[in-house]
Amino acid sequence: MVEATSCGGVVIFRGKILLLYKNYKNRYEGWVLPKGTVESGEEYEQTALREVREETGVEATIIKYIGKSEYSFHIPQDMVEKEVHWYLMTANSYYSKPQREEFFVDSGYYKYHEAYHLLKFANERQILEKAYDAYLEMGKENFWGSRKI
Repeated sequence: MVEATSCGGVVIFRGKILLLYKNYKNRYEGWVLPKGTVESGEEYEQTALREVREETGVEATIIKYIGKSEYSFHIPQDMVEKEVHWYLMTANSYYSKPQREEFFVDSGYYKYHEAYHLLKFANERQILEKAYDAYLEMGKENFWGSRKI
């Protein structure tokens, strides 16, 4: 068994959530949240910000830690146990550019209910739910002030 750790972000701008569409040789297609593997010497927050930037071109800002998801999958020679740490983030525009080298062919910001139904994986839908609830709660507490994010 191999253990892997990744970090990612639920990026929100003006109430909409950033998603990526992955298409790998027509074998895997689906909308996902940006995330990636922790590199040697990196803190989780650094990984999350770097992966969001690399996969989407978005310079995001971390607002708070949301939690982690765990899952496992098989690769030809082994089983991978994966842990993903998630952060609520904001961006300062709707700009995004999918990273072609990682087989992302589209990206964009979607309303919550659209994003929720587009996401391929149940664990990412759960993280989206937690992040969006936190985002709304912070709005009620006037965390955002006059900023429109």
